[in-house]
Formats: sequence, C-alpha cells, structure tokens
Amino acid sequence: MQAWHVHENGEPSEVMRLAEAERPTPGDGQVLVRVRAANINFPDALLCRGQYQIRPPLPFTPGVEICGETEDGRRVIGNPALPYGGFAEYAVADAAALLPAPESLDDAEAAALHIGYQTGWFGLHRRAGLEAGETLLVHAAAGGVGSAAVQLGKAAGATVIGVVGGAEKAAVARELGCDVVIDRRAEDVVAAVKEATAGRGADVIYDPVGGEAYTQSAKTVAFEGRIVVVGFASGTIPSPALNHALVKNYSVLGLHWGLYNTKNPKLVRHCHDQLTELAARGAIKPLVSERVPLAEAAAAVQKVADGRSTGRIAVVMEESA
Repeated sequence: MQAWHVHENGEPSEVMRLAEAERPTPGDGQVLVRVRAANINFPDALLCRGQYQIRPPLPFTPGVEICGETEDGRRVIGNPALPYGGFAEYAVADAAALLPAPESLDDAEAAALHIGYQTGWFGLHRRAGLEAGETLLVHAAAGGVGSAAVQLGKAAGATVIGVVGGAEKAAVARELGCDVVIDRRAEDVVAAVKEATAGRGADVIYDPVGGEAYTQSAKTVAFEGRIVVVGFASGTIPSPALNHALVKNYSVLGLHWGLYNTKNPKLVRHCHDQLTELAARGAIKPLVSERVPLAEAAAAVQKVADGRSTGRIAVVMEESA
C-alpha cells in the first residue's frame, strides 16, 4: 500500500514522504480499516512538528480522522490508532471507538463530521450550556473547527457572530449562516461585537485560536457569559486574568474532547447520534472546501498549518473520488 511517513519533525511539506509500505497489523481490540477519505486537522501539522500532546514514535503516518471500510464491509468513521494514521490506503483503529458513517454524507463529509463537530457539540452543549436565543461568538469561524461551531450554534437557535481573517473567509462565514461577520483584519473586533450586541457582549465565546483572540473574548463576553477554550491555533497560550473573570462574572471553560473517549465514551456515541440526526435533516453539513488525492496530502497539510484553508480539506482515495 501507499502511505505517508514522517521520519523527523518539521514542517509537513518538508518531512512527510510518500512511500510503499506493508499493511499495518491490528493489535488486540483493533481492526484494519481501508481508508476512503481522511480529513486534515491542525493536529496533523502539530504531529509533524512534534508539538502535539501525543508524540508517536518515528516514523509514523499522520491523519487523525477518517472515513473508511472495515473488513466486514461496514462504512465507519473514527480516529486511527497512531502510528498508523489516515494518510495511507489502510489504517488501524480501536474497534470500540469506530462509529457508523452517516448515510446522508459522502466519504469526505463523513470524515469531517467527527473531531470538529464532536468538539463543537461538547463545547457548546456539554460545557457552555448554549441556549436558544443566546449570542454565540466564534473565532476563526471559516475554519474547520469554527465552521462546525457556527453550524451547531445556528442549529441550537443562537445568534452567531463569526470572526475571521480576510474577505474570502468572511464570505465563507456568511455562507455558513453567521448573522454577523467581523473581519479582524479590517475591523476592531471588540467595538464590532459591542455594536452588534448593543453593548451586552456574547453569551458564549468559542475560541480555538488563543492569543489575541482570547484577549478580545475577555473584553466582549457578557454578564454570566462562558468562554470555551478549545485550542491555540495562533501558537500563543493566553494567561487569563482571573480577577477579571471575578469582577465581570464570567466563566472560562476548557475542553479536551479526546478525554471523553476514556472518561465517558458513552457520551461520545450519544453525541454522534445527535450529529447524525442533525446531518440527516440538513441542519449541519461539513464544509469540505477541497478534495485532494493521496499524492497531494503533504501540501494540503501544510496549507492547513499555514492557516490558508477554509472549512476542511479532505484526502480522498481514488475509489471514493
């Protein structure tokens, strides 16, 4: 089979190499999965750089989210078990963690329904308790993680403010359904949010960016608001001023979705059932902006690493194209 391997840490376009390899052998409780589509996530870039919280032994195959087919013919989605990731013709996954692929979505869309939408559902519903009629602010609203949160927020009946960087991403955010779109490169984010909310601020803020975005969040969160911290795509981990949270009466909530796979896996399956139902009635649909062949995976991972993508880029195998 063909598989991308990382032999040393660095930028994805420099360290990912496509080569012929033996099919991986599943361990106890694992299954071999023929990959139909693999979605590219920012953690794939961090894995290549050696900056992710999980550091598989070198060499490894990145690709943390797939839609594939098991040997008994089931179409499934899930997270491959590293070092045998999804940027290959075959991957290995823990049998108990595989979920049925929604019939309403094609392979690329199904692959993209997992991490970003699970993170969004847990962040907005389990952690922040988003209610219909509330205002949700989403940073990086046109990206893979942000676009999922926008759709889930709209499905929950919230008014959604999307913050993006650039006119192209602003157009994508509008297409996703954002009620208000703020281009951080052309506008003062804090002033724009206050204007859009008549000075009240946002009830829930979804932040996969960190850095300056978190600073803006603290200035625009409403009374009894909730800031959900889901990542640091900016590369800067903020240091929250807890005295500010006390004086302004808001909450800062952390979310590491992967913990639910070990701490409460039943909730992950429940979330998948909810997402499948939302997808079936058209309330959510992963934004797959590009579909590339396996040979172009390294360049596509680099594009995501550089912040030049919108929605999701999916690596689609030839049979599924």
